[in-house]
Order: sequence, then C-alpha cells, then structure tokens
Amino acid sequence: MLIYKIFRPSEWQHLQTHGETLGAPIDVSDGFIHFSTADQAKETAARHFANAGDLVLAAVETDALGQDLKWEPSRGGVLFPHLFRALKLSEVVWQEPLPQMGDTHEFPEIFAR
Repeated sequence: MLIYKIFRPSEWQHLQTHGETLGAPIDVSDGFIHFSTADQAKETAARHFANAGDLVLAAVETDALGQDLKWEPSRGGVLFPHLFRALKLSEVVWQEPLPQMGDTHEFPEIFAR
C-alpha cells in the first residue's frame, strides 16, 4: 500500500541531499513523521498546507517501513500512518510536484491510479 508525505521544497531538498529526513519541524516536534493515505492526502494538503505554495508529493510503500510504521488515531478517530524513524530517500517510490493552483494544490495524475 502506498502512503504519502507532503514536503515543502526545502524539506524535499534536504532529503535529496542527506539521503534521509526526520521530516518537517512538526514531525520532529511530534517524534514521528506524519504520512497520509490516498484518501487523506488532499485533506492534509488543504488543512496543513493551505497557501504554502508549491510542494512535493512523495509516495512510500508501507511494506518497506517495517515495524517502525504505526497506525494511530487522529481527526475524529481516523487512523493515520506515522513513521517512528528517519525516512530514507531510497524508500520513496515516486515523487511529483504538488503545485498550488489558486487556493488548492493540484495532485498529479499518478496519484489517481
């Protein structure tokens, strides 16, 4: 199953440069990297990245994350995937631009597959 991480351009650049990341400042503060499922990603973008400008959407296969991936309740009890270790660049299956178009982000065609 693919899960998704939304990165600001500087966060994506950090992952590319260093080969791994502990995520955004909120991830570091919370002690885990926040991911979203396909059903959750658009709401995550709207709720937490409104007016953040262009972003990067990265897909990660859950099987590659092992036991460090936990599913925990959030927003009204809905389960969200959280990674309790650094994410490695080699674990990213694909990444695509997530441009801001007006007040929303335009998700790539590959996301709909």
